[in-house]
Amino acid sequence: MSFLKINNVSRTYKQGKSVETRALKNVSLEIKEGEFIVISGPSGSGKTTLLNIIGGLDAPNEGTVELNDKVVSTLPEKKLAEVRLNNIGFIFQAYNLVPVLTAAENIEYIMMLQKIDAKTRKERVSEITSHLGIEDLLNKKPLEMSGGEQQRVAVARAIVSKPKLILADEPTANLDTENSDKLIDLMKRLNEEENVTFIFSTHDPVLMKKAKRNIVLKDGKIV
Repeated sequence: MSFLKINNVSRTYKQGKSVETRALKNVSLEIKEGEFIVISGPSGSGKTTLLNIIGGLDAPNEGTVELNDKVVSTLPEKKLAEVRLNNIGFIFQAYNLVPVLTAAENIEYIMMLQKIDAKTRKERVSEITSHLGIEDLLNKKPLEMSGGEQQRVAVARAIVSKPKLILADEPTANLDTENSDKLIDLMKRLNEEENVTFIFSTHDPVLMKKAKRNIVLKDGKIV
């Protein structure tokens, strides 16, 4: 059984009244549970668009996305939000932290929506922040952190609720070598020990080397 299937997905964006940009062109891809996959390619090749469509943040103009043999790309927004909440962790390039919340509150946020009890939330936050070396950031708000610190908090938020699928857009882009290595090791461990499926878009050669499969996109197509 396929964990994730992308079937002939195309995505076109309109710019103004007449100009159309095709971000993806008939992309098909099958991913098994527990894979550790990199999507690479030049800027503008469609990497982020593909991640957003897999995660239900954007809808294809053509084609479908199936998760655990269920078509999720045509679900109404409320049902799609439930699928995202309970199955998918996101690591965004822009971090997307809630500015009025502390790091601890940001990391807990998804678990609160999942109605996980306070004791379990606290234990998981403590464990994940220790792995990522960000215990000293727990009471800081995003504007009090550097880009790299915000990135690690965003990673902790995505991982802490233990989703089956994590989608990561350039997760190591704002990290120094030491923190990048720590993060990659943690994600590899989650992949191997918890069978979490990871799909990254990246230019990072270290991350590419660790991947089990490298899907190369160019001009919206798999090459």
